[in-house]
Amino acid sequence: MVKLNKIYTRTGDAGTTGLVDGSRLPKYASRMQAVGDVDEANSAIGLAILAIGKATEADWLTVIQNDLFDLGADLATPIPEGEDEPWALRILASQVQRLEEQIDAMNESLAPLDSFILPGGSPAAAAVHLARAVTRRAERSATAAAAEAALNPQALAYLNRLSDLLFVLARRLNGNGADDVKWVPGASR
Repeated sequence: MVKLNKIYTRTGDAGTTGLVDGSRLPKYASRMQAVGDVDEANSAIGLAILAIGKATEADWLTVIQNDLFDLGADLATPIPEGEDEPWALRILASQVQRLEEQIDAMNESLAPLDSFILPGGSPAAAAVHLARAVTRRAERSATAAAAEAALNPQALAYLNRLSDLLFVLARRLNGNGADDVKWVPGASR
């Protein structure tokens, strides 16, 4: 369990931050960009939970918020070459599978799309769409970091699946798609 006695440590004042293994990276490093973007996605999901209110969907998102803390720890833990690391907190295939099962269950009651949709509809759906867009950015950052250093492939899959889940959830919150705002190409010309 994490215990924080002091919030500031001054160890990052020179522009570096510590990883789980004790090594340090510049705060602008792509790995740290990914960690920060995951944190921002988590915050956006927190706002979506408030917009949804007390509902099953909010409970799902609370579980996802916890997963995103795990994912941030995963990204902040370098993968040692050729070492077994049973101590490391990593995203598991079962967590990705849970998202897939939720997507499939929600998608059963949705009409197929016949147009792209605009991020909006209800306040709850709009908040979820914002969280989806931030999650997509986190995914882009994580894949950029993975091009520089080994990252857990399940962490990348989780972010990809999460953005899909948030898209489907936004449609669910828009009356199972009935209140989606459809894109009309060239409508404002």
